[in-house]
Amino acid sequence: MTAVDNEGHEPPVMPGERIGAAWRKLRREKLADREFRRSAAQNPLTRPIATASARRLFDYTAGFVYSQILKAVVELDLLALLADGPRKAEDLSGPLRMSPEAVKKLLDAAAALDLVERLENGSYEIAALGSALQGETGVRAMIAHHDMLYADLADPVKLLRGEAGETRLSRFWPYAGGGEVGEEGAAPYSELMAASQTFVADDVLDVFSFGDRNSLIDLAGGDGAFVETVARRWEHLAIAMADLPPVAERARQRLAAAGLGDRIAVHGLDLFADRPPGEADVVSFVRVLHDHDDERVVALLKLAHDALTPGGEVMVAEPIADMPGAARVGHAYFGFYLLAMGSGRPRTSAEIAELMERAGFWSVRTRFTRGALPLAVITARRSSEGPMWRI
Repeated sequence: MTAVDNEGHEPPVMPGERIGAAWRKLRREKLADREFRRSAAQNPLTRPIATASARRLFDYTAGFVYSQILKAVVELDLLALLADGPRKAEDLSGPLRMSPEAVKKLLDAAAALDLVERLENGSYEIAALGSALQGETGVRAMIAHHDMLYADLADPVKLLRGEAGETRLSRFWPYAGGGEVGEEGAAPYSELMAASQTFVADDVLDVFSFGDRNSLIDLAGGDGAFVETVARRWEHLAIAMADLPPVAERARQRLAAAGLGDRIAVHGLDLFADRPPGEADVVSFVRVLHDHDDERVVALLKLAHDALTPGGEVMVAEPIADMPGAARVGHAYFGFYLLAMGSGRPRTSAEIAELMERAGFWSVRTRFTRGALPLAVITARRSSEGPMWRI
């Protein structure tokens, strides 16, 4: 539908807009023409662009195969077998329980993905990217977890149309749809979150400091990995956390084993039905809001608002859809992951700011982390009045 003004007139089209529309139309037509693409690939001036585009398109086509190679590397713990130095395929045949030919095929594929490097003598060693993967326990846990996601994405059209029925991810994350969570249901997702939460906590706390704060309440805090990291960095801070009762009990046991049972108060409650546990200078949500639809997010943010001291601050850390350099992670990966989970969606920083405003917050600020999982840390102040402004 064409926009019109109050008198029913269409707005004028600026010359720059006409030129831009004409250029985009020409580009679409030319790039859809196979002969044009072949000519561009033969021209020295346009060859780099044409070749890069063709390879990028094929990388998308082959993406599932790449991910399965990555899964095999993680499941077989291949990189650990190379930790002490270069090995040849025949050296790994016994530990991996496969033929030297199969091992070489895996090693060559891993080398193509820059996880290992093939040396001149025919042996293989860990490459820089492989070393980074080996050092990220949480990333490896996510890779192992992807069997469920891939099963749910077997027919993406049915999923998009809402015809897929109950998904494996919706059963794995029962709280997302408002279902009841028992001890057996809490254990699998709590373990997955725990595997990645520690490095997420470090990344978050590199851009958000509690040095001038006195107290923290972490809501939907899982097994307590985030509050444990906070407690070890800032010993003066009074800390509490809350999650569903079965999850809170796991956190209570974990924090007690870490020697922090007396330092961190753990509360088991339903955040959509119960009051927050006291007041604090900061209330945090770490990888929580994107699991829920807008109305439930506003309810959580209002809960945080009520739990803050005057002038207190809510801190939200999660992947966002418009993070510079990470658009694929936001809209592609998390967009379809949450679709399969059956709840929530990736949001831009502006969308999160709008939900914060609806919950009574103002003075929104966004900062980006620099770790393995692209995250934004978005903060806002408690206030019943004042203009909304964003950084």
